[in-house]
Amino acid sequence: MSPTAGSARERGRSVGSGAGAGRGRRTALVGVLGAALAAGVLTVADPALAQPSPGASRPDGHSSKRADDGHHQGGGGNGNGNGQQERRGNRHRAVPVKGPVLSAGDAKDSRAPTGTGLRSALGATLQDKSLGTLNYAVADAATGEFLVGANENTPATPASTTKLATAVAALSLLPAGHRIATTVVQGTTPGEITLVGGGDPTVTALPVDQIRIGGAPVDVDSAPASMADLARRTAAALKAAGTTAVKLSYDTSLYSGPLLHKEHDGTNIGAVTPLMVDEGRIDPRSPDEAPARVFDPPGQAAESFAGLLKAEGITVQNKAAQATAPAGAKELARVESPEIGRLVERMLTTSDNQLAEAVARQVALAAKQPASFEGGAAAVTAELTKVGVPMNGVVLTDGSGLASANLIPPLTLVKLLGQAASPQHPELRPVITGLPIAGFTGTLVSRFGAKSGAGDAAGIVRAKTGSLSNVNTLAGTVVDSDGRVLVFALMTRTTSPDPFPTRAAIDRIVAKIAACGC
Repeated sequence: MSPTAGSARERGRSVGSGAGAGRGRRTALVGVLGAALAAGVLTVADPALAQPSPGASRPDGHSSKRADDGHHQGGGGNGNGNGQQERRGNRHRAVPVKGPVLSAGDAKDSRAPTGTGLRSALGATLQDKSLGTLNYAVADAATGEFLVGANENTPATPASTTKLATAVAALSLLPAGHRIATTVVQGTTPGEITLVGGGDPTVTALPVDQIRIGGAPVDVDSAPASMADLARRTAAALKAAGTTAVKLSYDTSLYSGPLLHKEHDGTNIGAVTPLMVDEGRIDPRSPDEAPARVFDPPGQAAESFAGLLKAEGITVQNKAAQATAPAGAKELARVESPEIGRLVERMLTTSDNQLAEAVARQVALAAKQPASFEGGAAAVTAELTKVGVPMNGVVLTDGSGLASANLIPPLTLVKLLGQAASPQHPELRPVITGLPIAGFTGTLVSRFGAKSGAGDAAGIVRAKTGSLSNVNTLAGTVVDSDGRVLVFALMTRTTSPDPFPTRAAIDRIVAKIAACGC
């Protein structure tokens, strides 16, 4: 179906209030990087150079291929071909990154494009055969006014743009200071302790100077909870009570339902449990977004904790077994995740599937739903309905977007982004600051390159990628040539096993929107 046929409409229909328009020319808005990266002049190396070579072997025997949104697309029947990142050689980009995420301003500062002008500017880019079937929507962020689209109300497979729904629901429902705790409590008898999972998959056994998120070191706000800190605090509490030997158990009763979604593959995501360390990765230092994972994440976490206790002078007298902590048990120690906003940023920038399912379960727990795939999906759906997001045709079965059964219309994605960009919803701002920056960060680092035909949009597009077999999506914000901030969602389905031509065609559409002063 032609994306410019029948359902394409011009501006005139509101999709929700949005952010103030960017002030001045869009080139001034490359300062969008300032909220995500260090001030000054930043040099960003292509992280593909730090990735294992496409043919490098992993401990599980699979190759270390990485898709652009964290979805592993190997040669098995669930992938999109080779899944390699585009490589550009030993090249760096230097970009001034001073300034705010978007320049302050309002709708009076610049003129919104017209639907007719946008459609004319997009022209032949919408007819690229690499796109297959395209559903899309573009709206003005300042007013929420729908500008142009095709099949914008038709539900399509969102892939990892599902994480936008998970993120908005979490930030709408949970307090800004919400953190996920991992605790140790006294057991049923003296000398027994229980490690209790609270649902934080990012707890790490690594020293802070070895932690990397998307290839970058962490700061005080983004550093994950430390298993070593938990062991140190537990040991201090035990020694204060005169205890130097314990029996250890671990509690995973917070979650219910299956450990794996019926559509999840165990590679792009591991078992979803409330207790794990380093997301269940065998090698926590691996930059691979589809890493080899341990078979028993809670058991691994307990074993790691026991080893750290030993280093603190506490003897663990048994191999830890699963148990349920006594009701009202005395807490001996705890560590906490970063605030929910930082978790959302990490989830979106790196397209972290494990974290997305954990965030969805935090929404479920806050909504008094079961902490399961079904409970998370129901809670996210209910919260988005409550805050006014149009949910007609939306079907959610997970929080990460790995499930192909998920359905979201482009107009709903645009509404989510409009709300997140709105000054009326400051609690949602981590959705915007967490979006990868075209050509520079996260899952967009290898896109919008100089030879892609979309290079002029690098640095002025923030967007969430999505990729499943024969499905590629992109939804985010873009600054047009008049400095106007627009929100967009592009959703494609093809028959080609090669995702790269489709992604390049999508990027060229966004670049045309960026170039439009129409």
